[in-house]
Amino acid sequence: MKRVGLFGGTFDPPHIGHMLIAQEALSVVELDEIWFIPVSTPPHKKRVGLTSARDRYQMVEAALSDEPRFKTSDIELKRQGKSYTIDTVRQLKNEYPTHDFFFLIGGDMVEMLEKWYQIDELKKLVTFVAFNRPGSGSVGNEELHVVPFIEVNISSSLIRERSQSGKPIRYFVPSKVEELIKERGLYGYDT
Repeated sequence: MKRVGLFGGTFDPPHIGHMLIAQEALSVVELDEIWFIPVSTPPHKKRVGLTSARDRYQMVEAALSDEPRFKTSDIELKRQGKSYTIDTVRQLKNEYPTHDFFFLIGGDMVEMLEKWYQIDELKKLVTFVAFNRPGSGSVGNEELHVVPFIEVNISSSLIRERSQSGKPIRYFVPSKVEELIKERGLYGYDT
Protein backbone atom coordinates (compact mmCIF):
# COMPACT_ATOMS: atom_id res chain seq x y z
CA MET A 1 0.00 0.00 0.00
CA LYS A 2 1.46 3.35 -1.02
CA ARG A 3 1.65 5.97 1.73
CA VAL A 4 0.88 9.39 0.26
CA GLY A 5 0.96 12.77 1.96
CA LEU A 6 -1.57 15.32 0.72
CA PHE A 7 -0.42 18.91 1.08
CA GLY A 8 -3.06 21.51 0.24
CA GLY A 9 -2.68 25.26 0.10
CA THR A 10 -2.87 28.31 -2.07
CA PHE A 11 0.90 28.09 -2.74
CA ASP A 12 0.87 31.75 -3.72
CA PRO A 13 3.85 31.31 -4.08
CA PRO A 14 5.29 27.98 -2.87
CA HIS A 15 8.33 28.63 -0.68
CA ILE A 16 11.14 26.93 1.19
CA GLY A 17 8.95 26.37 4.27
CA HIS A 18 6.58 24.22 2.18
CA MET A 19 9.51 22.23 0.82
CA LEU A 20 10.94 21.61 4.28
CA ILE A 21 7.58 20.33 5.58
CA ALA A 22 7.28 17.96 2.62
CA GLN A 23 10.83 16.70 3.06
CA GLU A 24 10.24 16.09 6.76
CA ALA A 25 6.98 14.26 6.05
CA LEU A 26 8.78 11.87 3.72
CA SER A 27 11.40 11.17 6.33
CA VAL A 28 9.61 11.16 9.70
CA VAL A 29 6.22 9.78 8.63
CA GLU A 30 7.88 7.41 6.14
CA LEU A 31 5.73 8.44 3.20
CA ASP A 32 6.34 7.31 -0.36
CA GLU A 33 5.16 10.51 -2.04
CA ILE A 34 3.82 13.98 -1.29
CA TRP A 35 1.10 15.37 -3.54
CA PHE A 36 0.89 19.17 -3.51
CA ILE A 37 -2.71 20.28 -4.15
CA PRO A 38 -3.17 23.98 -5.01
CA VAL A 39 -6.67 25.04 -3.94
CA SER A 40 -9.13 26.70 -6.27
CA THR A 41 -10.82 28.84 -3.60
CA PRO A 42 -9.86 28.39 0.08
CA PRO A 43 -13.06 27.77 2.11
CA HIS A 44 -11.72 29.25 5.36
CA LYS A 45 -10.35 32.57 4.14
CA LYS A 46 -11.10 35.05 1.43
CA ARG A 47 -8.24 36.77 -0.26
CA VAL A 48 -8.49 39.46 -2.85
CA GLY A 49 -5.96 39.17 -5.64
CA LEU A 50 -5.21 35.46 -5.47
CA THR A 51 -2.78 34.70 -8.29
CA SER A 52 -4.30 32.76 -11.20
CA ALA A 53 -4.68 29.00 -10.84
CA ARG A 54 -2.43 28.50 -13.88
CA ASP A 55 0.42 30.55 -12.38
CA ARG A 56 0.14 28.90 -8.95
CA TYR A 57 0.01 25.40 -10.44
CA GLN A 58 3.04 26.07 -12.62
CA MET A 59 4.98 27.57 -9.70
CA VAL A 60 4.30 24.41 -7.69
CA GLU A 61 5.44 22.24 -10.59
CA ALA A 62 8.61 24.32 -10.87
CA ALA A 63 9.25 24.04 -7.12
CA LEU A 64 8.93 20.24 -7.21
CA SER A 65 10.90 19.54 -10.35
CA ASP A 66 14.03 18.33 -8.54
CA GLU A 67 12.31 15.75 -6.28
CA PRO A 68 10.59 12.82 -8.04
CA ARG A 69 8.65 11.87 -4.91
CA PHE A 70 6.90 15.26 -4.92
CA LYS A 71 3.91 15.49 -7.31
CA THR A 72 1.46 18.23 -8.25
CA SER A 73 -2.28 17.51 -8.37
CA ASP A 74 -4.75 19.77 -10.17
CA ILE A 75 -7.77 17.97 -8.69
CA GLU A 76 -9.12 21.07 -6.90
CA LEU A 77 -8.31 23.46 -9.73
CA LYS A 78 -10.29 21.30 -12.17
CA ARG A 79 -13.24 21.07 -9.79
CA GLN A 80 -13.16 24.88 -9.21
CA GLY A 81 -15.20 26.67 -6.56
CA LYS A 82 -14.58 26.26 -2.83
CA SER A 83 -11.96 23.62 -2.09
CA TYR A 84 -13.38 21.42 0.64
CA THR A 85 -10.85 18.81 1.72
CA ILE A 86 -13.52 16.14 2.15
CA ASP A 87 -14.49 16.39 -1.55
CA THR A 88 -10.87 16.03 -2.62
CA VAL A 89 -10.16 13.11 -0.31
CA ARG A 90 -13.35 11.26 -1.35
CA GLN A 91 -12.37 11.62 -5.00
CA LEU A 92 -8.80 10.46 -4.35
CA LYS A 93 -9.98 7.46 -2.30
CA ASN A 94 -12.22 6.45 -5.22
CA GLU A 95 -9.38 6.82 -7.74
CA TYR A 96 -6.68 5.22 -5.54
CA PRO A 97 -8.49 2.78 -3.23
CA THR A 98 -5.29 1.00 -2.14
CA HIS A 99 -3.42 4.18 -1.13
CA ASP A 100 -3.09 5.22 2.49
CA PHE A 101 -3.50 9.02 2.67
CA PHE A 102 -2.01 11.43 5.21
CA PHE A 103 -3.06 15.09 5.26
CA LEU A 104 -0.31 17.57 6.17
CA ILE A 105 -1.24 20.66 8.19
CA GLY A 106 0.59 23.32 10.14
CA GLY A 107 0.49 23.02 13.91
CA ASP A 108 -1.50 26.27 14.02
CA MET A 109 -4.36 24.50 12.23
CA VAL A 110 -4.86 21.82 14.90
CA GLU A 111 -7.21 23.93 17.02
CA MET A 112 -9.34 24.74 13.95
CA LEU A 113 -9.51 21.13 12.75
CA GLU A 114 -12.80 20.34 14.52
CA LYS A 115 -14.44 23.15 12.51
CA TRP A 116 -13.46 21.67 9.15
CA TYR A 117 -16.35 20.71 6.88
CA GLN A 118 -17.43 17.10 7.56
CA ILE A 119 -14.41 16.50 9.79
CA ASP A 120 -15.74 13.25 11.29
CA GLU A 121 -15.82 11.54 7.91
CA LEU A 122 -12.51 13.12 6.93
CA LYS A 123 -10.79 11.66 9.99
CA LYS A 124 -11.88 8.20 8.87
CA LEU A 125 -10.33 8.69 5.42
CA VAL A 126 -6.95 10.25 6.29
CA THR A 127 -4.47 10.52 9.10
CA PHE A 128 -3.69 14.13 9.86
CA VAL A 129 -0.02 15.06 10.31
CA ALA A 130 0.60 18.34 12.13
CA PHE A 131 3.96 20.11 12.00
CA ASN A 132 4.53 21.86 15.31
CA ARG A 133 6.74 24.82 15.87
CA PRO A 134 9.02 24.76 18.91
CA GLY A 135 7.02 25.51 22.04
CA SER A 136 3.57 24.74 20.64
CA GLY A 137 1.59 22.16 22.50
CA SER A 138 -0.36 19.98 20.10
CA VAL A 139 -0.76 16.44 21.34
CA GLY A 140 -1.01 13.52 18.97
CA ASN A 141 -3.48 10.65 19.02
CA GLU A 142 -4.55 7.94 16.59
CA GLU A 143 -6.22 10.56 14.38
CA LEU A 144 -3.40 13.11 14.58
CA HIS A 145 0.30 12.45 14.13
CA VAL A 146 2.34 15.37 15.54
CA VAL A 147 5.80 16.05 14.11
CA PRO A 148 8.14 18.45 15.91
CA PHE A 149 9.38 20.96 13.37
CA ILE A 150 11.91 23.76 13.19
CA GLU A 151 10.83 27.40 13.33
CA VAL A 152 10.51 28.63 9.74
CA ASN A 153 9.30 32.18 9.71
CA ILE A 154 8.67 32.39 5.97
CA SER A 155 5.23 32.85 4.49
CA SER A 156 3.81 33.39 1.03
CA SER A 157 2.54 36.81 2.12
CA LEU A 158 6.08 37.80 3.17
CA ILE A 159 7.39 36.82 -0.27
CA ARG A 160 4.61 38.77 -2.01
CA GLU A 161 5.41 41.83 0.11
CA ARG A 162 9.13 41.52 -0.62
CA SER A 163 8.45 41.25 -4.36
CA GLN A 164 6.15 44.26 -4.33
CA SER A 165 8.75 46.36 -2.54
CA GLY A 166 11.58 45.25 -4.82
CA LYS A 167 13.44 43.24 -2.18
CA PRO A 168 15.23 40.02 -3.19
CA ILE A 169 13.39 36.70 -2.76
CA ARG A 170 16.31 34.42 -3.63
CA TYR A 171 16.62 31.65 -1.01
CA PHE A 172 13.02 32.26 0.13
CA VAL A 173 11.67 30.27 -2.83
CA PRO A 174 13.16 27.55 -5.06
CA SER A 175 15.19 29.15 -7.86
CA LYS A 176 12.77 27.98 -10.57
CA VAL A 177 9.89 29.65 -8.73
CA GLU A 178 11.89 32.88 -8.52
CA GLU A 179 12.45 32.68 -12.28
CA LEU A 180 8.71 32.32 -12.95
CA ILE A 181 7.85 35.22 -10.66
CA LYS A 182 10.31 37.44 -12.50
CA GLU A 183 9.36 36.26 -16.00
CA ARG A 184 5.65 36.86 -15.39
CA GLY A 185 5.99 39.93 -13.22
CA LEU A 186 3.97 38.32 -10.43
CA TYR A 187 3.35 40.13 -7.11
CA GLY A 188 4.28 43.46 -8.61
CA TYR A 189 7.74 42.27 -9.45
CA ASP A 190 9.20 44.87 -11.77
CA THR A 191 11.96 43.68 -14.10
